[in-house]
Amino acid sequence: MLLEVGPLGVFFFANSQGGIFWGTGCFMAATLVALSLSFIIYKKIPIMPLISGVFILVFGALTLWLHDDLFIKIKPTLVNTLFGSILAAGLFFNQYLLKYVFGEVFRLRDEGWKLLTIRWAMFFFLLAALNEIVWRNFSDEFWISFKLFGIMPLTLVFAMAQVGLLKKYDASPKTP
Repeated sequence: MLLEVGPLGVFFFANSQGGIFWGTGCFMAATLVALSLSFIIYKKIPIMPLISGVFILVFGALTLWLHDDLFIKIKPTLVNTLFGSILAAGLFFNQYLLKYVFGEVFRLRDEGWKLLTIRWAMFFFLLAALNEIVWRNFSDEFWISFKLFGIMPLTLVFAMAQVGLLKKYDASPKTP
């Protein structure tokens, strides 16, 4: 959790001290540190933080190189749309891709994986839409605060709201 929230906290703080371009550079550096620590600690980098990290580095570099904050602002929209689209495409082909990501953590019946995948795909699309609304209609400071104090809590609440589904469709062997 700290490896994912940490770079956002750095982005928030650096932006408050030096503006969005300084914040973007610090965000990129913190992301590299977080990905490196993840690899050192867990001997792997989970796919979602890796993809998000690549987008942060590419869109952050474009932001700094072209001195245009549009790129860092649309990054969450693109990443969330990508995640939602990948999950939706998997559903189209009757593949529950979350099963490949979380199959070691949760054991669900196929119906549970399907519902969980649908819910997460829709949630990612909602996050993409929220990002578009906020960055287009509010200040940079509000947008950055929303990323840290809006998106992260929303994601945690949404994830916790899935506990009922996880219990209902649990396929773990029952022990007496």
